[in-house]
Amino acid sequence: MATLNVKNVPDALYEALKSRAESRHRSVAQEVTHILSEVLAPQRLSILELEGLGKELWSGVDAGRYVDGERASWD
Repeated sequence: MATLNVKNVPDALYEALKSRAESRHRSVAQEVTHILSEVLAPQRLSILELEGLGKELWSGVDAGRYVDGERASWD
């Protein structure tokens, strides 16, 4: 595993990072690694996480009737 040294970090930024790390029960190095991985290598989402998205758009719509209407428009 590689080692990364960061120099000239402004004090205020370091304190914010340290505070964030403490609130998440991590070391500063662990928090930096976590932040970098979130930004540079985001986790792939599962299609299962899409369940329920947009359901408000279909509120009050009869799905069967909608599909039948779409199919009828193909002819």
